[in-house]
Amino acid sequence: MSQDLYSSRVLELAADIPHVGLLESPDGRSHRVSRLCGSEIELDICLQDGRVIAAGIEPKACALGQASASILMRHIVGATADEIRAARDGFKAMLKGEGPAPAGRFWELRYLEAVKEYPPRHTSALLAFDAAVEASERALANQAATGEI
Repeated sequence: MSQDLYSSRVLELAADIPHVGLLESPDGRSHRVSRLCGSEIELDICLQDGRVIAAGIEPKACALGQASASILMRHIVGATADEIRAARDGFKAMLKGEGPAPAGRFWELRYLEAVKEYPPRHTSALLAFDAAVEASERALANQAATGEI
């Protein structure tokens, strides 16, 4: 594997994931598993006025999945569901070689650009962002159903 794939920054991110631990009463929760490598992410989100006010994560992933989770969790508080979805879609495009690294709130995804050379690793790298999109969609649906939005 390439040195760039596991750069010192990727390893630093993987070793330091903020907001580890699930929330007591989340508005939305997602549990995602990569069938290829067995990585798992469980993620909780609480929203207020359309923005993430709290998030928690239980990552059981490879270094690339943990680095991605770390980037997500460093910047998720204050993000909207649309920002999370746009970051996930931009990240996916970057991995497929169809676009640049995402800018803005989730700019650190550029550190995972080397993953594009390893298509089997794309799923694990995207796992946390896929979980965040799903959890935020569930949170919005739950709030709509209870009249909170």
